[in-house]
Amino acid sequence: MNIVIDSNVFFSALIKDSFTRKMILLYTGTFLFPSFIFEEMQKHKQELLEKSGMESKHFELLLTILLQKVHIVPTDVLHPFAKQAYEIVKDIDPDDTLFIACALVYPESVLWSDDKRLKQQTVVPIINTTEMYHFFSGGV
Repeated sequence: MNIVIDSNVFFSALIKDSFTRKMILLYTGTFLFPSFIFEEMQKHKQELLEKSGMESKHFELLLTILLQKVHIVPTDVLHPFAKQAYEIVKDIDPDDTLFIACALVYPESVLWSDDKRLKQQTVVPIINTTEMYHFFSGGV
């Protein structure tokens, strides 16, 4: 199973020493993540740093460690699936298009997201953090 991780889940792991962070760090596989995360991260970096309460060097170290658990999927790989993904989420949240496209690129993918609205679509399975916990309880 491939697990696409959405930016809010990833960002929450950066901000708080939580079970979300532990699941990411302990997972023996690699999560999939669209490459546009770097744009998002740059846009919100100061906010994430402030919310984390960490010194900049510790934040950067944690970010480096978390990114080692993520396979960054280039936009050109997602592009052929972007239109289909947009059609799936256009009435839910178009901002999630590239996450859905990422799941479509890799067969048998699920998207780890706490966005309840995404479960309205039925093409890509969505699992929330609680469901990930149950997956980890049985598999880690």
